[in-house]
Amino acid sequence: MRQTTILLADDDEMIVDVLRHQLEREGFGVIATGNGAEALTLARTQHPDLVLLDVMMPGMQGWEVCRELRRESNVPILMLTARGEELDRVLGLELGADDYIVKPFSFRELLARIRANLRRMALLSQAETATPNDERDHIGAITIDRRRHRVWRGEALVNLTQREYDLLIALRTANGAVVPRSDLLDQVWGEGWIGDPRTLDVHIRWLREKLEADPSAPQLILTVRGVGYRLVTPDELR
Repeated sequence: MRQTTILLADDDEMIVDVLRHQLEREGFGVIATGNGAEALTLARTQHPDLVLLDVMMPGMQGWEVCRELRRESNVPILMLTARGEELDRVLGLELGADDYIVKPFSFRELLARIRANLRRMALLSQAETATPNDERDHIGAITIDRRRHRVWRGEALVNLTQREYDLLIALRTANGAVVPRSDLLDQVWGEGWIGDPRTLDVHIRWLREKLEADPSAPQLILTVRGVGYRLVTPDELR
């Protein structure tokens, strides 16, 4: 069985040494660097299963690495930050981080978050190898091809991340019913996920920006305040 590899990027050598030892003791392979630009290069060449990314690093800040990496990969990214301000946490989520953890943190908490994200990715991988649905699904100008995991808006192919695609499918599977926020988090991020629930709102906004004619006045993905979200049915758009 292939060893699960974690890329650890932090310019604090003491933290790197401690985390490397603890992670290796748990059976993970660890690739470590204290430079942001090198972290991006290692992520591109070594293809780790998960990235632990410090915010403040020489060469390139963690926010920049996260943004660049998310444009080309769905690898889980956990931000390590010494700052606990809400603005910093939201910024990380908006740039594509899957989770964040504020220093100082316990290794037990970090390990739980690592395993939750790896479990989610394993479930997604299993779903991709399941028997595909050959039919294309049309919702207004949106076309979903589940067999090829592709989505079009009109004639244009929409570039969705895996998480965005899974969120869209979770909403579509409900066939117009409201999906509670907790259910969406369980289905898309995995049961037992302990990250920031506001990441759901960020991904909904991204989906709207890619699928809606006017994201500020959505007609496809609707908010049901106090409950969750729902995707309209094809009949509602006829």
